[in-house]
Amino acid sequence: MSAPVVFQDESLLALVGDGRTRVGIDIVQISRIADSLSQFGDRFTQRLFTSTELADVAARLAPGLAECFAAKEAALKALDLCEAGIDWREMEVRRLADGTCRLQLHGKAAELAGVSSDGIALSLSQDGHHAMAVVTAASSFLPSPKQ
Repeated sequence: MSAPVVFQDESLLALVGDGRTRVGIDIVQISRIADSLSQFGDRFTQRLFTSTELADVAARLAPGLAECFAAKEAALKALDLCEAGIDWREMEVRRLADGTCRLQLHGKAAELAGVSSDGIALSLSQDGHHAMAVVTAASSFLPSPKQ
């Protein structure tokens, strides 16, 4: 793990916050998810996705699951949970009635994240053959960085 960045210039500090803002990003090739669905079927989906996620993306299975997969990878990065042994189903992409998405944390993921689901922003996108996600954990919801 790298040391925190220290800014001498106050204007740079204002741009990036106080060191408690975290960002994760991931991009997934949709065909890789389609291949996993074809090869492993339910074993693949049941291991990585919740029943709510599967129902939400039923009409567009591979692209929708690619978005969810990217969101979970981005969340692991943003919340510094890559080495924590989190069950992928403890991070759940929820699609709201207005079309926006939220990331809901459960179990060990919620316990270790250091932020409530209210402090997490999720942005999903697709372009051609790729799905992408950006997860931001807001600084006001995170603990102060270790000095």
